[in-house]
Amino acid sequence: RKLFFDTHALVCLLEENGFTTQQSEVIVSALVKIMNTNLDMIYKDMVTKVQQEIALQQVMSHIGGVKKDMIILEKSEFSALRSENEKIKLELQQIKKQVMDEITKVRADNKLNLNLEKSRVKELVSSDYFFRKHLNNRALTQTDRKIDTEVADLKTMLESHKLDNIKYLAGSVFTCLTVALGFYRLWI
Repeated sequence: RKLFFDTHALVCLLEENGFTTQQSEVIVSALVKIMNTNLDMIYKDMVTKVQQEIALQQVMSHIGGVKKDMIILEKSEFSALRSENEKIKLELQQIKKQVMDEITKVRADNKLNLNLEKSRVKELVSSDYFFRKHLNNRALTQTDRKIDTEVADLKTMLESHKLDNIKYLAGSVFTCLTVALGFYRLWI
């Protein structure tokens, strides 16, 4: 071991300050022993370059294994998400088709009812002037009520289906986002 101070110079300094040669040498040897003991303690906590390289190689091999596992997991998770998204898209298309069919059906029913009411009103108008005026107002009122009721029912149905579509879409988006953030967090 190398000492980072001159022991002979320290012995001479101690002798100049009133210590004997023997006392000076004992003090210097005690200091050398204390320094060696301290260095031994420090060296016990240190690792060698070889040990550090071995530890680094082990860590790198663990990281490589984790990367492989992440790639496998990512592929399986994304394929599952894709298939789930496809199912949700198909369900949304089916719901959209059902809504459009219902709208068409309601429109056809409304047109039929409106035509029936028109024909009734025309018959009543052609029968008698007194009854015509009374019945015309009544028929128009009933027709307006039926139309308002049908329009309100149609709006309610559309809002209901619209909210269901939004719920499915939001669920899909949040699921994809959660998985993407999970993978992002695993990579970091």
